[in-house]
Amino acid sequence: MRLDKFLSSAMGLGSRTDVKKFIKNGRVEVIGTDNPRPELSIDPEKSEVYFDGKLQKYKKFVYLMLNKPKGYVSATVDRDNPTVIDLVPENFLRFELFPVGRLDIDTEGLCILTNDGELSHKLLSPKNHISKKYRAKLDAVPKDDELERIRNGIILEDGYKCKPAIVTFDVENEAFYITIYEGKYHQVKRMFGAIGRRVLELKRVEMNKLTLDDKLAPGEIRELTDEELKLLQV
Repeated sequence: MRLDKFLSSAMGLGSRTDVKKFIKNGRVEVIGTDNPRPELSIDPEKSEVYFDGKLQKYKKFVYLMLNKPKGYVSATVDRDNPTVIDLVPENFLRFELFPVGRLDIDTEGLCILTNDGELSHKLLSPKNHISKKYRAKLDAVPKDDELERIRNGIILEDGYKCKPAIVTFDVENEAFYITIYEGKYHQVKRMFGAIGRRVLELKRVEMNKLTLDDKLAPGEIRELTDEELKLLQV
């Protein structure tokens, strides 16, 4: 890859014209080369390139954790509503990120944004049965036998039989935690709806083994750590 393309497109330091000026003014250093030029061929993953004394680390893939707030759709573009991409810091926009899966516009919580299509496919593939855990507040507390129907695999209004789910009750917060292993349209709401209960609030708190960082306020976003990324792997 050309040095100017690396600094401009891969690292987002400015336009090609800007980068050429940076190189000309001596703000760019390439280890092993005394006189770096814009057309210099480098290896993005191995070459040591510094800008204003700071090492420029190449990233092919980016993984972000967003605490999705209500009012945003899990999409890259939408004509009527703001999207989760609108919450991405400017320095990450060049990676052309997309959300892994969908959360309803009124659902909050864990949303993974990445440009890694392979990982996204694995997490969303029905054959992998990736777990997704939600916290739900209902309009009324279901009876034990109604919850057992969900735990055993409830049948939705369209005849679809869900896989067995894990359901627990948080007495202190008066909320239910439900873990499902598939991702049908409005599934959690429809599962509770099948026993006559309406979901008032819904928040995803976990995907696979990755838990939402409780320090992230709604709308806040950060990169995953290496350890967290391992928890997502299939």
